[in-house]
Formats: sequence, structure tokens, C-alpha cells
Amino acid sequence: QVQLVESGGGLVQPGGSLRLSCAASGFIFKVNDMSWVRQAPGKGPEWVSSITDRDTTYYADSVKGRFTMSRDNAKNLVYLQMNNLKPEDTAVYYCELGRFTTSVRPEGAQGTQVTVSS
Repeated sequence: QVQLVESGGGLVQPGGSLRLSCAASGFIFKVNDMSWVRQAPGKGPEWVSSITDRDTTYYADSVKGRFTMSRDNAKNLVYLQMNNLKPEDTAVYYCELGRFTTSVRPEGAQGTQVTVSS
């Protein structure tokens, strides 16, 4: 059974930084692409970034240059380093299987809340 557990969110001032983590289990992590997806209040899910099994990364234009996605195959972890955060980055962040994922898994997704506010 696929399990993805996100952590690391919180309240941060504009311009601040956070590092999100996602612990994966229940599948062969190292051969799978992974994505971060976020959902702001009242809006649909938005793709943020993806990392392939070979560490190639992709970013939405809205976060390019500010966010960095990485992975640790030895620990089955995915990370999202977020710098220079803006109020519009406020959302619940989810990690998901696949590349360019634009949806949140229907069951058991908790995500981690990121709030950017002064």
C-alpha cells in the first residue's frame, strides 16, 4: 500500500524559507518519479515540481528559482526547499507519485500546511 507522509510546513513571513519532507513507503521508491502538488483555499490542486528517477527536476513558473526539489533514495525521502516565500505560496502541500502530477490522491492525503503571512 502506497504511503506518503508530508511534514515541515508552518507559518513563515514573506521572504522566509521552509523545507518540506515526504516519507514514502509501500512501493519501489527509487524507480518512481515524484511530484509536489499544492492546493490553496478555494482553489484546485496545482502542480509545483517534479523529480525523475534520474534526478531531473521540473518546476512551475511560479516557483522557478525559489524552490528546489530533491530526493534521497536511500531513505525514501523527497524534499522541497522553499526560499523567498510569498503570500501566494500559502497552501496545503502534498507529495504524489508521478511526473507533472496535477491531482491529490483521494484517500489518506494529509499534506502539510504552509502559511506565508506577516
